[in-house]
Amino acid sequence: MLRSTRVAIATTSVLALIVPVAAAANVGAISLGARGAATSTAAEECSSGDTALKVRKGAGSHDPNALSADAVRAIEAQTARAQFARGLTGGGGGGFATAAATTPVTITTYVHVIVKANGTGGPTTKQMDDQIAVLNAAYAQSDFQFAVASTDTTANDAWYTATNGTTAEKQMKTALHRGGAASLNIYYNNMGGGLLGWATFPSSYTTSPLTDGVVVLYSSLPGGTATPYNLGDTATHEVGHWLGLYHTFQGGCTKTNDYVSDTPQEKSPAYGCPVGRDTCARNAGADPITNFMDYSDDSCMFQFTSGQTARMQSLWTTYRAGG
Repeated sequence: MLRSTRVAIATTSVLALIVPVAAAANVGAISLGARGAATSTAAEECSSGDTALKVRKGAGSHDPNALSADAVRAIEAQTARAQFARGLTGGGGGGFATAAATTPVTITTYVHVIVKANGTGGPTTKQMDDQIAVLNAAYAQSDFQFAVASTDTTANDAWYTATNGTTAEKQMKTALHRGGAASLNIYYNNMGGGLLGWATFPSSYTTSPLTDGVVVLYSSLPGGTATPYNLGDTATHEVGHWLGLYHTFQGGCTKTNDYVSDTPQEKSPAYGCPVGRDTCARNAGADPITNFMDYSDDSCMFQFTSGQTARMQSLWTTYRAGG
């Protein structure tokens, strides 16, 4: 099922999304579809440095290097310097609006499918087409669209189960990566470790251009077997990181939390679709469980906030535009 009718943008201040994968990363939200009706207002765990991973709920392994507050501050400081150097304004806490892109952006997308050495495994053509449709629906109101330039298939057992930080990942990306900072490389494989996917942040491109992109568990594509994470929003979540968003629960109940001012604070990731969950009761707004950057079930998430949109547009201008 495509989600082209359930995208929403929160216009004021509360919005979050969770995409956990079981077994094996605002008040006034406007809902444009049936999923939005489920609430009023994907699974991933971040690693150190500038890579974010998504881990299924109940997975036996977890990334030991969760993105620390120091790592986030370093990324934010780097971004502030980069924006200053380019004459842009913006910064943590949601001050990105003045640096937002002014025209819609079409992102050239390269799709890399990894299958077993014997040629089995991997998504169908329809699933891949549906996945791009899901991305385009989710990002339409943020003025980003994705146009597939090419799709290639590689049979390699090591790459088929590659996980973040491994030799297999490095070899896979070095061999297959195409384009520059403004091009999205998506890799579909059958990663191990209970992962749903991982992504790099825009600030890492200069030092590690060949690792740039997102890797997604192929069974999380629309119609896949990774229930309840099989509607395509693992990719939505990971592309959010690639465009510069943190998890909604990144900073817990701190004031800056995810460095977007209109997402409410959230102490920990949400799983399932716990309507009314409020883990930071002293702060305004219930947990943003319907936000694409939480860990909720795919069927629960359908929103980006206006602040998240401004941040993505700003970081596109800062790090990726023209690359």
